[in-house]
Amino acid sequence: MTDQGYVHRLRAGAPGKPILFVFHGTGGDENQFFDFGSRLLPDATVVSPRGDVSEHGAARFFKRTGEGVYDMADLARATDKMARYVKELAVEHSASQVLGLGFSNGANILANVLIEHGGLFDAAALMHPLIPFKSRDNAALQGTKVLITAGERDPISPVPLTQALADYFGRQKAETKVEWHPGGHDIRPNEIEAIRALFAPYA
Repeated sequence: MTDQGYVHRLRAGAPGKPILFVFHGTGGDENQFFDFGSRLLPDATVVSPRGDVSEHGAARFFKRTGEGVYDMADLARATDKMARYVKELAVEHSASQVLGLGFSNGANILANVLIEHGGLFDAAALMHPLIPFKSRDNAALQGTKVLITAGERDPISPVPLTQALADYFGRQKAETKVEWHPGGHDIRPNEIEAIRALFAPYA
């Protein structure tokens, strides 16, 4: 089995079922959303990689030079590496669909894989993403189900940039939904319910 250099947790699912990739936030690890993903889709293969970048000891999926300022060269490296990882494991486990869920930095790497490798994921939940740059159009995103969850007072993922990302996916004809809550960079129950609804058809 290939791991493309990621430490990860993996639970093999039933044949012909989806594969779900879950991506942690800064300072998290492969345990952060593994059990949550397993409960969401009990029959799916669940994969949770640990980010391969350390920021003062905190695991991340790509480098940054400051809060909200990304190292674009490293983001490109990380995006291509993650896309290869996802493709290889999806083939290895004969997955019927490829699904993704990420929070914060994990949502950012997942979002950029969607942007650069449209068509790789069938559905993705982006919890509190931040894409602070103009993304290229990608017609392969048409029909992809994208859920963005966000806080109206999130200082890390500001409302205008969250809405801009949703608008981007909408322009690519992805099936896009945004679920807001009145708080900040924290996960609330309505987000969880929206994620359950997104993935229910794949259970």
